[in-house]
Formats: sequence, structure tokens, C-alpha cells
Amino acid sequence: MLPIVLVALIKVGLVIGGLMTAAAYLVLGERWIAAWIQDRKGPNRVGIPLTKIRLFGLGQPLADGVKFLFKAEYTPAHVDKGLYFFAPMTIFITAIAVFAVIPFGSFLPSDIFPASWGVHEPINLVIAPGVDVGMIFVFAMGSIAVYGVVLGGWASNSKYSFLGGLRSSAQLIGYELPLGLGILGVVLSSGSLRLDAIMEHQAQTGAWNAFVQPLGMIVFCVASFAEASRLPFDLPEAEQELIGGYHTEYFGIKLMMYLVGEYLHMVAAAFLIVMLFFGGWHFWGLTGSGNIVTWGEAILRIVVLNVKVLGMVFFFMVARWSWARFRYDQLMSLAWLVMLPMGMVNLAYVAIWEEYGGDWARSAGFSPQIAMTLCGWAVFSVTWYVATKMSPSQGDNRPRRQSRESNIRPGFEAEK
Repeated sequence: MLPIVLVALIKVGLVIGGLMTAAAYLVLGERWIAAWIQDRKGPNRVGIPLTKIRLFGLGQPLADGVKFLFKAEYTPAHVDKGLYFFAPMTIFITAIAVFAVIPFGSFLPSDIFPASWGVHEPINLVIAPGVDVGMIFVFAMGSIAVYGVVLGGWASNSKYSFLGGLRSSAQLIGYELPLGLGILGVVLSSGSLRLDAIMEHQAQTGAWNAFVQPLGMIVFCVASFAEASRLPFDLPEAEQELIGGYHTEYFGIKLMMYLVGEYLHMVAAAFLIVMLFFGGWHFWGLTGSGNIVTWGEAILRIVVLNVKVLGMVFFFMVARWSWARFRYDQLMSLAWLVMLPMGMVNLAYVAIWEEYGGDWARSAGFSPQIAMTLCGWAVFSVTWYVATKMSPSQGDNRPRRQSRESNIRPGFEAEK
């Protein structure tokens, strides 16, 4: 029993420490990417303290962390102090708890521990292995995070924070439905809610879900951007137009908990996109399938998975500094009028294919995977074309102009 508990504690320590370090240095990486896109210099001065060694600015995250720690912990007198302190803790804890069911690889050989410990099975690189409802757990933690947003806006006892909390909670709740519909197609095809089983299914078939279900992948990626509050969906932090959001009244460590929690949401979204649609640790010719792996293959799977995740994080960052922010009406209309119908179409298509498509493809002499891929891209093309024709205003970002007659109150001329 002791080795199992010790292994779990080692996993928890490595994951929490790795996530905090990754969040700090990903912020530095994003500032470099922003400078590259905007043709300016990014952080490059802070290096080793008390020396003139700059190290390309790699000491900047440490300086930022120390600055947050020594900032004045000011609490406004008008806030509800209990909820005011509880709200950022909610977002921070749920953001970390999501990683309990996210694998960081496949398996490690059992000989990593001494023989006296009695560990004879491969080590599963996930904190909570064997959770059959892994995706439901992820959704549950994401839903609880909404309470942190609402409570932060309400407890601040400020009109700006309250309106920002309502705006942000409506965004998060609205995009949870497309997010779930994007996942259900993958769950139907793989027959499991476990992320490791979904990756193993893609490795066995050799077909990533991004190629087989492109419509579901697009719906899930767009909803992930909105759930992580990343541009062009970053209305919660739109200081230029909306005077901040639900954390307008927060300072110091409490604000850092909000910001780190949002960043961890982005990292979790990158992991989920890679595992659900891009094969996870699988790559053709490099990693095979199965649970029994050698040290070389185990390390290779870890490297492949993390390279894919970093590539997806890079896409998140480039999108943030390349695209314009949506108006709020565009953001919500995209969720309810475009993403939700697309998600329902994808779910219906996958359900029909899983019931009848395989037998049809075999009877026609086609490979089921190739046939499903071709049908998936056909459904994606037709659905995208129909959605564009039925809702063309989603792509129109021009200011709305109303005529003088439309601004006159109905009946005004008659009253005169």
C-alpha cells in the first residue's frame, strides 16, 4: 500500500511543480511571441540576480513572481470578504484538479523503483489512473470554475466587476454545450471516456480524430478558445472597451491566482485538443500501440505528446496576438447559432456512421477508416457552407449603421 501512495504523491508533486513552472515560462514565451508579431523587443534583460548575466531574459518569470509576492495585499472595504477570498481559490484549485485525469505520457517500466517496493506493473503517467469517467470529471471541474467567476464579480460589490462576472459566466456556460458536443463524437467512436483509451484507439486505428472528424475538431477548438478566455474571446479582460472584468477589484496574490488559473485552463485545453483529436502520444513510425513499452518508447511517447501540446499552445498564443476581439453579440451568436448546430450535426453524423457506416464501407469494398475520413470532410464542407450562408453576419465585423428613420420611436410621428 505504501508504494502506491508514495507513487501518487510523487506524481502530484511533479505535476503541480511542473505546471507552476510551465505557466511562468509560458508567460515569458508569450511575451516573446507578442514582440515577434508586433515587431518589437520582448523581455531580454532580467537574468541571474546581482549579476550582469542576462540569459536572454530567462529570469523574468522569477522577477514577476517576486513582484506579485511583495505587492501590497489590499482588500477594498466594500467587498464581501468571505466570497472575495474564496472566488480566486475556486478557479485556481479547479484549474489544477483537471490535471488529475490528464496523462502526461503512456507508461513507464516498473523497474524505475527498487524491487523491494513491490511495484511490478508499468507506471501509468496520470495521477488518477483507471478513472472511467475522465472526461466527465474534466467537465465537472470546468463547470465549477464558473462559480469562481460569478463569485468574484458578486463579492467585489462593484458594478464593473458584477457586469464582468455576468458577461464571463454567460460566455463560459454558452460554450460548454458546443464543447461537449465536440467531445461526444470522439467518445462514440472510441467507446470510452478515458483519455488514455481514446489515445490508444487512435494509435490502433492509425487515424487521428482530427482527420476523421474535422467538424468536431473545429467545434471543440473554437469552444476551447472561449472557455479559456483567449482572444478573440477574451471579453472578461477587455480593459480597452469594457473596463476590465470580474477581477477588477483584485490585487496581489489573489489576482495572480486568477491569472495562473486562466493560463492553466489554456494548457489543459491544449492537452485535450491534442489527446482527443491529434493522437496524443501517437505518431506514425515512432510510437506504436499497447501498454507494455520499453524505456526508449516510453520517453519517446512523452516527448511526442509534449511537443504536440507546445505546438498547440504556440497556436493559442499566435491567435491571441493576430486576431481582433469579437463584439459580445458576435461571441454569443457564434456559440448559439453556429457552433451549437455544427456540434449537433457532427454528433448525428458520427452516431449514424458508427451504427451503419462500417458495414456499408466493407460491403462496398472500402476501408472503413478511409471511408469515414472522406465522409467526415464532406460533412464538414457542407455544414460550413450552409452555416456561412444562413448566418453571414458572423463574419461581418463592420460597425452597424442605422438610418435616422429606424431610430425614431414607433408612433412618434403619429403623436406629433
